[in-house]
Amino acid sequence: MAVESLNATYSFKYFGKDAGVSPYTFIDERHFLWHHEVMSASEREAAYVIDGLLHNDVIQSDLHSTDTHGYSEIIFGALHLLGFAFAPRIKSLKHQQLYGFRKRREYAQQGYTLLPDGYIKEELIATQWDDILRFMATIKLKETTASQLFRRLNSYATHHPLYQALKEFGKIPKSDFILRVIDDVELRQAIEKQLNKGESANKFSKAIAFGNNQEFLYGERVEQELAEGCRRLIKNAIICWNYLYLSQKIAQEQDVKRRQELLTAVQNGSVVSWRHINLHGEYDFSDEKMCDSIGLHMPPTLALSVS
Repeated sequence: MAVESLNATYSFKYFGKDAGVSPYTFIDERHFLWHHEVMSASEREAAYVIDGLLHNDVIQSDLHSTDTHGYSEIIFGALHLLGFAFAPRIKSLKHQQLYGFRKRREYAQQGYTLLPDGYIKEELIATQWDDILRFMATIKLKETTASQLFRRLNSYATHHPLYQALKEFGKIPKSDFILRVIDDVELRQAIEKQLNKGESANKFSKAIAFGNNQEFLYGERVEQELAEGCRRLIKNAIICWNYLYLSQKIAQEQDVKRRQELLTAVQNGSVVSWRHINLHGEYDFSDEKMCDSIGLHMPPTLALSVS
């Protein structure tokens, strides 16, 4: 942050002795950036995962991945009830605890090789089940955001019974996920593939926001959201132009073998590329400049990426 802001907090990991905020952006399989949140640097990203997934009314997520900061047991439970497949990359996976419905010694007596570290408190879930369903219905109907509700639950001096019950329920899909990710190579590869897209998008953001040492110049959260939204618009415009260019190149290719090679390259590569864009150039919105280098008439929102 270049100015004082109530939304900013100190984070030695990211800013040293300075305060800042964290723009949290969502990217889909097409590499389009479809939502963002600007939050305090000290906040955990996990609660905002649900906000982003529910924001997308166009495409239903088949598999959503985050890094370690984007997951928690309560988020596992909430996303399972909302119908989303959650597959985070969890740091030090071998140190994570597994849970069963019975105590450890019962599984040991039956000759199980892999034993749980704890057991699910079914009574706690059962007593709070109606409240859990009401809580999830409030989120599903978008009466308020999930991040606000979880922030409210975390504000109590001791953990609220509803929070404890939802966290207890979340241990079930979390344990199931850990067992599957250890055994399923394709699942691990899918997670890495998604997170690599996120890392590429982060580099893209730094390239776009090259001015003012990449600092926000606005103290109000609304203005920070607007600034980040403008940056996301520019990134999506460049990605859209890349798709248009690649589509035309593939359509014009007469050689079948060469066309297949181009399709394979696009399939296995990434359209998040910006080296061919003169980001430090002059932005011209005149009518004669509305046509780009491949002869496509561009609307004003796309013209700024091809100046």
